[in-house]
Parts: sequence; structure tokens; C-alpha cells
Amino acid sequence: MIAALAMFAASLTPPKLLDSQVVLKRYEARLMATKDPQTLIFLYAVSQAGPQDIDQMHRVYRSGSLVRDETLVVDGVKQKTTRIARYRNRYTLHDLAPRTAQYVFLFVRPIVSNGRYDYLYRAVPLGAPAAFTVRTMTIDGTTFLPREIRFHSIGAGARGDGTLAFTAAGKYWVPLSIAVQGTVNGRAARERITFSGYQFPPALPQSTFHSPRALPSAVLPTF
Repeated sequence: MIAALAMFAASLTPPKLLDSQVVLKRYEARLMATKDPQTLIFLYAVSQAGPQDIDQMHRVYRSGSLVRDETLVVDGVKQKTTRIARYRNRYTLHDLAPRTAQYVFLFVRPIVSNGRYDYLYRAVPLGAPAAFTVRTMTIDGTTFLPREIRFHSIGAGARGDGTLAFTAAGKYWVPLSIAVQGTVNGRAARERITFSGYQFPPALPQSTFHSPRALPSAVLPTF
């Protein structure tokens, strides 16, 4: 009974709170040490509302820049179409995580989450505004990688504010979801993408990227 009570009391002990500058140093070190997967399989669901309405589920096979994108469900109806293409993965840790060379990070507050402290920072750009600008970042207090990034984006006729969440999958740190609200050519629009089912095979067979016929590109995110 005494041992059980001691274990219960230990579980209630708050985690150790680190100095915010120590957290930033660990963050930069972990970014340098963490690699993005080059060969992977995953599912993504995309929902768009606004000038264009989309509700789809896809399975993606990626090897470097070579991609097989299979559409599985459109508007609740199962189907199977395949697109083979080459494009870089825009949604990677190293493409999206902000650096101290780009931003000044101002510590806001710690956040208790699942028995650990996460660390919330406001990001102030050092240079001119970019098409993708980080507003805040929450650093995971266990991995010292970004748990959540809030951002502002500007494109051709479009602008919006969004939230990007990361999670652990195997030995990698990968996107979990992206949600954006804004305007496209003056009209309200929103988009949400969720990622799941990550697999990281050592290689994919060449037949993965053979298609019987070319299909037109869909208006969807490029991973």
C-alpha cells in the first residue's frame, strides 16, 4: 500500500521546468540531428470549402521526389485513380520548422501536457515578411522538436492563418494535421489536411511508380 501511494504521489509531481533559452538550444540541436524520411507511405484526408469544395482521401507512396498519389475516396464515394509525378515534399520538419537565424523567439509560457512541460514562444521575423511566416511555436518538452506551429501565409490572391501540428512516427517527426482559414480572391475559404498510417520501408519497388496512363493533376497539396 505504501509503495502504491508513493508511486501515485510521484505521478502527481510536476515535471522539471527548464530555462527557456536552454529549451531553444536543445531545439536547434535536435533539428540538426533529426532527419526527414525519404521513403514513406501514408494516408491523407483533405477537406476544402470556399471557391472550391474538396473532400477526399488519398494514399501516398514517396521515394525522394518520386510520388505515387492514389485517390481512394471522393465526397464519400470509393474510387481508385492514380497520379505519378515528381515533386518535393513541402510538408517536412526541416522545411517548416523555424530557426533562430530567421526569428527572435520570445518565451510566452510553459504548458503542462501529458506529464511534461511544453514551451510556447512568439516568433518575430528578423527579415522582411515572407509567403510563410511563423507566428508562434510550441516546443515539445520531451523531444525538443516543434509540437505546434501557428503561421500566416500569403499567396496569389490568397491569404490565411493556420496551425500545423507534428507528432512522432517511428524514429521520425512528421506532420499530423494542417488547418488554414483565410480568403481566396476575397472569398472566405478553409482547408484541413490530416495525415495518418505512416510507414517507412527501406525502399519501394520500381513498379510502385509505373502508371498505365497519365492522369491530369488534381488541385491538391504537393507532399
